[in-house]
Amino acid sequence: MLSKETRVADGAQRAAVPTYRWALILVTSLFFLWGLSYGLLDVLNKHFQETLHVSKAQSGLLQSAYFGAYFLIALPAGLLMDRHGYKAGILLGLCLYAAGALLFMPAAAAASFPFFLLALFVIACGLGCLETAANPYATVLGEPQGAERRLNLAQSFNGLGQFFGPLIGGAMFFSAGSTPASDMGSLQTTYVVIAILVLLVAVLIARTPLPDLRAQEQALHPVSGKGLWQHREFVGGVITQFFYVAAQVGVGAFFINYVTEHWAQMSSQRAAYLLSIAMLAFMFGRFFSTWLMGRVSAQRLLLIYALINIVLCALVVMGLEGVSVIALIAVFFFMSIMFPTLFAMGVKNLGPHTKRGSSFMIMAIVGGALMPYLMGKVADHSSVALAYLLPLGCFVIVAVYARSRLRQS
Repeated sequence: MLSKETRVADGAQRAAVPTYRWALILVTSLFFLWGLSYGLLDVLNKHFQETLHVSKAQSGLLQSAYFGAYFLIALPAGLLMDRHGYKAGILLGLCLYAAGALLFMPAAAAASFPFFLLALFVIACGLGCLETAANPYATVLGEPQGAERRLNLAQSFNGLGQFFGPLIGGAMFFSAGSTPASDMGSLQTTYVVIAILVLLVAVLIARTPLPDLRAQEQALHPVSGKGLWQHREFVGGVITQFFYVAAQVGVGAFFINYVTEHWAQMSSQRAAYLLSIAMLAFMFGRFFSTWLMGRVSAQRLLLIYALINIVLCALVVMGLEGVSVIALIAVFFFMSIMFPTLFAMGVKNLGPHTKRGSSFMIMAIVGGALMPYLMGKVADHSSVALAYLLPLGCFVIVAVYARSRLRQS
């Protein structure tokens, strides 16, 4: 028979599970929200090329403003959470997200590309706070052995948001017979609805007690005496994350341009819907690969997926009619696990350095600010197909890091 102390301990553990489960559900909803924003971003590239008559390199500045904000906000967000906890970072992020979405109203009224850049910058500042908080929070809401799988599961709903983004953008921004005025009205409507949704989630989280796991982080990973930058797996993770995000953002930024050029009679609207299919592959890849990680190590799976994407990007660069488009869609499936897996590997076992380490992992997202502009320059002076050589090189770096971690495991 179990002792009274054991029964009490077991009862307390079971009582804690619903709290953690509800916390994980709320945190997972955040992944959907920033996935939705990112899914719309790639559609805006092509939309502004057509309505505001900007070049491909200029449209790449959307990603520069968006992911540049991550670089600037991540460290302050980490310092805020060190002092006030994860919940404070989440609420600040949601408020900034809603404010940026509402800025689309005056930006659309002025039909000003710089104003849109500002609105996206504010949105991304909010998303940077959310990612700095939610990614490490998901890794510690459970047993440390399941950190990679748990974060991949939460990130799967990010893929769901990215799937709906191009669907909404294709329907709202590329409707037949639209005029410049109606295009801007559609932008306003879309982002006002998003702002309302984000504020509703903020109210729900503000009214819900979330577990403060700062003490638990210390208990699970006591101070090792090593400084943050002495953790080699963390340093390698930050560098690799920079190049991976550069690849992911670049692959999506010129997807619609690539498809309309390499698939006969493909309109921008239909290409946007095809981007949604690619995001569906991305989402399915996360769910399937999360299950697969129960059978294959995260390091090995990351290496296999990186090698496959190197081959697929080579096919994209070849610019084969139809075939290369299918290869480009497949790239999304094999990118699916890369961000959360690299993130979890990078911050694992950092102990008291976890929040600061998470900030630097999020700052590495600045790679996404640089790649679209560089790809746009290549596309403007050569071809969109040739621009995909840049993401190919990034996947080589991911493969090298995955191989090194596999050897250490």
